[in-house]
Amino acid sequence: MKNNNLFIGRQEELARLALLKEKKTASLVVVTGRRRIGKSRLINQFATNSPFLQFSGLPPTEKTSAQDQRNEFAKQLQRQGLPNVIAHDWSDLFALLTVKITTGFHIVLLDEISWMGDKDPNFLGKLKNIWDMEWSKNPKLIVILCGSVSSWIEKNILSSTGFLGRISEHIKLNPLSLKECNQLLEALGFRGSIYEKLMLLSVTGCIPWYIEQIHPKLSASDNIKRLCFTPQGILVQEFKKLFHDLFGRRNEIYRRIIETLVEKNLSLTKISETLHYERSGALSEYLTDLVDSYFIAKISPWSIKTGKISKISRYRLTDNYLRFYLKYIEPHIDKIEQNLFKNQAITSMTGWDAMLGLQFENLVVNNALSMFAILKINPLEVVMAGPFYQRKTVKQKGCQIDYLIQTKFKTLYLIEVKFSRNPIESAIIEEIKEKIARLVLPKGYACLPVLIHVNGVTSAVEACDYFYKIIDLNQLL
Repeated sequence: MKNNNLFIGRQEELARLALLKEKKTASLVVVTGRRRIGKSRLINQFATNSPFLQFSGLPPTEKTSAQDQRNEFAKQLQRQGLPNVIAHDWSDLFALLTVKITTGFHIVLLDEISWMGDKDPNFLGKLKNIWDMEWSKNPKLIVILCGSVSSWIEKNILSSTGFLGRISEHIKLNPLSLKECNQLLEALGFRGSIYEKLMLLSVTGCIPWYIEQIHPKLSASDNIKRLCFTPQGILVQEFKKLFHDLFGRRNEIYRRIIETLVEKNLSLTKISETLHYERSGALSEYLTDLVDSYFIAKISPWSIKTGKISKISRYRLTDNYLRFYLKYIEPHIDKIEQNLFKNQAITSMTGWDAMLGLQFENLVVNNALSMFAILKINPLEVVMAGPFYQRKTVKQKGCQIDYLIQTKFKTLYLIEVKFSRNPIESAIIEEIKEKIARLVLPKGYACLPVLIHVNGVTSAVEACDYFYKIIDLNQLL
């Protein structure tokens, strides 16, 4: 999305922002989302042809001081038509900006606000004061606070009493939908098969900036090799930058948590045991930070009979790039730096198909609304939906389901996401029958099996007419 012609998706978010222009009072907006998700790009698109002032914090390092951040802000003020100043106080900088935005329509972006203000304990207080005393008096002003460190923004702005009642809109940016990813790939000029698109999305995880790095004239394999298995590959160093910029000195504990979730979903207790880290409030807080940063998700099973959510939850790694990096890039860093993957077929790497299966499942689960549409399920009729597991007890067998939808009409849609390089054979039917047999169903409930695949099913599977619906990835794209 390097020019306006390649701006894909985000129509709902743009519509929400556009409504602010019709307000008769000033607007303070918060935009959050993972790094590379397109927050700044969205705001720039919204501000097209509008008076727009943009400021961004410096990426943090051990030597970056609060004064460095103020100096950078002052330089950005100068570049946008204001006098050059050396300021030791945010109040002075905000006052200088106020001169330009007191009257008339203006959009102001304070980007990476956590970097901007994290080392100055008075930054947020002075921002709140300038809003209350000056900026909020201009009814045509829109100020947008934006950042990748969603946990910082949650704690210091969204949940802060200082900003209570002042936030007009909070927009959380998720990865692009599969349909939007396909539109972006086509806009870039990539014409590979559905399988090749799955390979690319298994690495990029529907993150727009990652997708933009794809070269349309190369195959999926060659693109992945160029981005992930060459010494200067953009996605080779991305992981370290991502975690350092977001979590600073604490990035190691966040990384270790992510590593425990690469292969399977785990509960807080299991994560604690695996890490040999005390099951404390601190660990719960780290997990919440990762959820807020859109790297992991919390899975909470429910009782089909009562609809009550279980207290025992699991955490799932939702970010495809992180899993790919930890499974395939990091273990081979030395070889990558020596360019030893130059002539290797990446699809022959150990566990490749199993990895694609996990990534495919992630893509489907993260696009649940597309499934609802294909199955003609009204979201308002859904009681509960999500990855589902049934714990093994004396009275019941264990069961794990890729995605389960429960409607208020006592209908369950059991969704199996299956990757195979070849058409799926009829053995899948027995697998699903076994899952349904293990599932404890209340009286009067119907369970409809749904299969989602990539490379087709055999004629035997179609002839059995067992599945309520067989969905091809192409339908989601």
